Amino acid sequence: MGAKAGFALKLVQWFIRGVQFCCSALILALFSYFLAVLTNRNLPIPTWTRAVEGISGIGVLYTILGLLLLCCLAGHPFTSFIAIVLDICFIGSYIYVATVNRAGASSCTGIVDTPFGTGNAEDLIDNQHPTYRQACQMETACLAVSIVAVIFFVFSALLEVVLVRHRRKEQRFGPSPANNYTSGYGRRRGIFGLFRRRKTVDTTDPNILPEHTHPDQMRQSYNTETTAVGAEPGTHNGIHNKYQHDGQVAYPETGTAVPHTTPAGYRY
Repeated sequence: MGAKAGFALKLVQWFIRGVQFCCSALILALFSYFLAVLTNRNLPIPTWTRAVEGISGIGVLYTILGLLLLCCLAGHPFTSFIAIVLDICFIGSYIYVATVNRAGASSCTGIVDTPFGTGNAEDLIDNQHPTYRQACQMETACLAVSIVAVIFFVFSALLEVVLVRHRRKEQRFGPSPANNYTSGYGRRRGIFGLFRRRKTVDTTDPNILPEHTHPDQMRQSYNTETTAVGAEPGTHNGIHNKYQHDGQVAYPETGTAVPHTTPAGYRY
């Protein structure tokens, strides 16, 4: 179970990194086009377009590296810590990308604001394609994917924490009878198992003295010859002689007793 859960977590993280890569690559492609057009037409290049180009380029490299290293370094505390820090940095970076592309939130009609400047949506940029409408629509695409990137960078940071916890749990429990001596940790009891009472742990002190015998546990015995038992036929008040049977005297009959002799040298 532990191996399957780890593989599933890696697969989800791989999907998240893939979405981040696609978002970064799309922004990088569109802003590379913006910069190429501005450079070829000798138009002024806004500083924020270069910043977005740099952020998206680093995002592409980071997500590619994350996809490659996910198979062998997923869940390691050191690499996961670095990934979480970088994810948080990219959250802030793509919030900035969404902010500078806020002009794309409009309907791209009338007067629009684009990286090529402000103009009528139907006009050509420097009497050449694209139009201001097309540039505005490109900004709309950048705004949308930057918001998606922010959401998925939040997911990847949280999933890195889950991967670290899963790896530590596997190392803590490891192969055992609970998992048939395979990788991972013991099988859980399920959702309803959370409401079950745990088995009471035996807390008996091995050094404690044994309990004394209670009076009702003792056998009533008057002497070695008679023992108190349940009332039976042939007994007197439940007293039964261990050595005497019916019709037999308690001591040997006359003639069978050994005569008593005084030991030599002994005086009474």
